[in-house]
Amino acid sequence: MQVTPLAISGVALITPRRFDDERGWFMESYRADVVDHLNSGRPFIQDNHVYSATRGTLRGMHFQREPWAQAKLVRVLRGVVYDVVVDIRAESPTRGQWVGVELTAESSQSLLVPRGFAHGYLTLVDDCEVHYKVDAPYVPDAEDGLCWNDPSLKFIWPLRDQPFKVKPKDLSWPAFGREIF
Repeated sequence: MQVTPLAISGVALITPRRFDDERGWFMESYRADVVDHLNSGRPFIQDNHVYSATRGTLRGMHFQREPWAQAKLVRVLRGVVYDVVVDIRAESPTRGQWVGVELTAESSQSLLVPRGFAHGYLTLVDDCEVHYKVDAPYVPDAEDGLCWNDPSLKFIWPLRDQPFKVKPKDLSWPAFGREIF
């Protein structure tokens, strides 16, 4: 596996090694000895699988408040998404900065989203499936989010020529300027 750190400390793309032959291919999509080390030694404990039927579906920007904050390891199983993470840690020198990457089923890359980051993605094609591991359980009372189009964060989402499909709950998240972590 190749680990490529991104512009914000702790956020990384993980590219598995794929072995192709006449039958198809094989790859290790997850290795605890590589990924858990990058996640400060915390193991991933839960897998989530999401299906989005149509292009332009936006999910985010989600996180859980302490003590239930979650790191995520995100991979696209079918389709293409534009995945965005924003640093919301109070004491971080990169607080309020974000990074976006295109994840495809074809690349099999995973995005490591550390604790203390809000996370969301936009489907760029129809019929997308996203799989992600988390290192803490989902706790409804700890659920929180940020406004996906907060002007202070200056997100640059693709597909700006069409309206996005956004869950009403995701439309109601507040702007970034509050104390979270």
